[in-house]
Amino acid sequence: MYFGYFEHTLDDKGRLLLPKRMKEGLNESSSLYVLKGFEGCLSVYNEAEFNKLCLECEKISFNHKNSRSYLRIVLGSVVQLSLDKVGRIQLPSLILNKYNIKKDVIILGVGDHFEIWDQEIYLAYEKATNDNFEEIAEKMEEENGK
Repeated sequence: MYFGYFEHTLDDKGRLLLPKRMKEGLNESSSLYVLKGFEGCLSVYNEAEFNKLCLECEKISFNHKNSRSYLRIVLGSVVQLSLDKVGRIQLPSLILNKYNIKKDVIILGVGDHFEIWDQEIYLAYEKATNDNFEEIAEKMEEENGK
């Protein structure tokens, strides 16, 4: 399970040194899958969790417009990456530009995956949502039938 908040910096080549916690169980032959996340972040899955995501996507009917759009956006955004010898991933400049990821980033563990946020975007998101934490928690329980 991924958890925690980490501030990191991309180098000039777009490489990101992952926190130790995010590299657990990974080596140079391991694949990571980076895809469009929500609210402007990148979602990063290890191979096992990405396979689970793919199984969930297979259950989605392509006969509905919203389902097709979701599948096209999510699966079309996937980039497969691997760790280098030092534990970095190379984020392609196309991805960095498309999702407005600049030099300073936040890495956030969120359960089955972790997210990469541009620091400025994440801090604005955090500020906007932190004040409503209790309200969000209550609505979540309602949505999940608890």
